[in-house]
Amino acid sequence: MEIPAGKNPVAQAVAHAMLDGFNKHYRLIRESSRQAKERFESGDWLGVQRAVRERISYYDARVRESVALLKEKYAAERIDDDTWQLTKLLYIGLLINHKQPELAETFFNSVFCKIMHRTYFNNEFIFVWPAVSTEFIESDPPAYRSFYPNAVGLRQAIRDICAHFGWSRAFVSPDNDADNVVRSVLRQMGGRLPVAEANFQVQVLNSAFYRNKAAYIVGKAINGDQEYPFVVPVLHDSKGRLYLDAILLDPAQIRTLFSLSRAYFMVDMEVPSAYVKFLAGLMPHKPHGEIYTMLGLGKQGKTMFYRDLIHHLRHSQDDFIIAPGIPGMVMSVFTLPSFPYVFKAIRDVFGPSKNVDHATVKAKYQLVKHHDRVGRMADTLEFSLVALPKRRFSAALLDELRRECASLLEETEDEIVIKHVYIERRMKPLNLYLDSADEERREAAVREYGNAIKELAYANIFPGDMLFKNFGVTRFGRVVFYDYDEIEYMTDCNFRRIPPPPNPEAEMADEPWYSVGPHDVFPEEFGTFLLGNPETRRVFMQHHADLLEPEFWQQTRQMILDGFVPDFFPYPEEMRFCRMFAADARPQREAETA
Repeated sequence: MEIPAGKNPVAQAVAHAMLDGFNKHYRLIRESSRQAKERFESGDWLGVQRAVRERISYYDARVRESVALLKEKYAAERIDDDTWQLTKLLYIGLLINHKQPELAETFFNSVFCKIMHRTYFNNEFIFVWPAVSTEFIESDPPAYRSFYPNAVGLRQAIRDICAHFGWSRAFVSPDNDADNVVRSVLRQMGGRLPVAEANFQVQVLNSAFYRNKAAYIVGKAINGDQEYPFVVPVLHDSKGRLYLDAILLDPAQIRTLFSLSRAYFMVDMEVPSAYVKFLAGLMPHKPHGEIYTMLGLGKQGKTMFYRDLIHHLRHSQDDFIIAPGIPGMVMSVFTLPSFPYVFKAIRDVFGPSKNVDHATVKAKYQLVKHHDRVGRMADTLEFSLVALPKRRFSAALLDELRRECASLLEETEDEIVIKHVYIERRMKPLNLYLDSADEERREAAVREYGNAIKELAYANIFPGDMLFKNFGVTRFGRVVFYDYDEIEYMTDCNFRRIPPPPNPEAEMADEPWYSVGPHDVFPEEFGTFLLGNPETRRVFMQHHADLLEPEFWQQTRQMILDGFVPDFFPYPEEMRFCRMFAADARPQREAETA
């Protein structure tokens, strides 16, 4: 195909219109991220939650606007193949010197795929693979700033880093914060800091990371050939003044901070690929797609995930199989053992105890996507028209999908196309974990299970179906909920105590002697179907007996209705300076080695 751009004004106009749509989208994203600093400074915690929910809808809204514009002005659905191919080439040209080319390519894909049939979803018409490099894109200001403790001293460098972000709120005690950081680093590094090399520097990402009631300073110290990643949470005290709450040095704790089971960060980034590159250096085993997602760029996360899946399928040989565990009544779940994710397709017909429909299930998953997951609900990637090689499906899985999810399947000679699928990080189901765990791990898992339910409740989520099979255990031992078809807002539930029976006959009757509304919940009943194992019951009652009483649920619900936003610390309590140094009456400064 050789069509001079000047001879095809439609291709030029469509390319410019699509990039205009993306530029509007990213401008709004950055505006919301810049406002995150103001919300943090003012302590507008409900505004934080609202802004995160609203930002998720920005992308789809801009895609719809672009599709409508292209259909109205250029009859886009009738544009011929040559013009579409030229449009893509011209679009690539427009991305030279663009600050977010990878995001703009994904936006092009989204708009095109809304217009054309899936048979066009190949590299001639869309960006199956990236066309523009994101290496060495310059931003102003730079993505990170360097500080040099050798010149000013380590404590002064810490104070300079805090001042760099220009928060309008004053710090309670910058000197005490600097002391706490140094003392914590010493404690975590065995009591002695490394000797400072000539190139000792601290690199800090230029924008703070905002989530819930905290701002996070993210960076790394470079000393000789050693690098030390770190994250420092910044919080408000009761008077609205700022203080440093901890310093996280353990890569596992930093990965947990960026877990997909938590709300996305608000970060103001001119060049997002530079932030992803920096963060990937701190978390080398975390997929780039997950980092994009945690930065609030979920569509780019999906693009990166799908590319990883295609690449993995080309370099592996195992089959998709039915996921281990008790089959769900709503979802058919399958996995590829060599790939750490599960795929969930909605069944055509649900189990008899499930009083929901397809639309309700989709709405529940959207609720979770827009809600603060507080580290206790798995995030999901939602895909449409996913084409997978048919030869990689086990016979048992193919049979189940054809039987249970026929309305979602399209089959060709070589492919299985699933019209709608959710994809989550794979975890071990809690029921299977408890079956094989020793006494110590079992006790820890039961405590974690109760903690997960309580933290979800504080975040205004009632799980509904709390069976162990609906919770998973991460490789760090954290219990996470992942079955959403029965979740409700706590504020929509009515938690009641079962009234005493009026007579012995009523207690023995098949029907309850009390009325039950559609949103009534009776916590006393939880133990009946959750705590059949005596050892599990012992541990649960020791730590979480209050979950079987309506008072816990009623009080938590009222707290939410009163507008209270609780604290959720995505790092261990013992890492907090107030806990770490609680026993120190008069903190003494350790000698600096820098």
